Amino acid sequence: MKKLATVLVIGAVALVTSCGPSAKELEEKRVTDSIRVADSLAMVQAEQQRIADSVSKAQIEAAHKDSIAQGWLKEDGTPSDKLKKELKKAAMPVKAPGKKK
Repeated sequence: MKKLATVLVIGAVALVTSCGPSAKELEEKRVTDSIRVADSLAMVQAEQQRIADSVSKAQIEAAHKDSIAQGWLKEDGTPSDKLKKELKKAAMPVKAPGKKK
């Protein structure tokens, strides 16, 4: 009876051990999981870049509209007379105070 119980226990242990995944299956699962995680990270980074690009574009458009509203640019984006006048003033050399000719 003892021998029969021993054989049954050994058979049960062998059956339970053989039902688990093999080393090859475990490695395949690990590789598949790594690829899935890498793909997910790439998708998140692409979404973050898309959002950053969208925000940058919105800021540029807002600055352009603000420049038009302040009179620095015309509707078509060309410099206005006000801007040209200011640029000419900025380009003129500044006279040093206190020097007389």
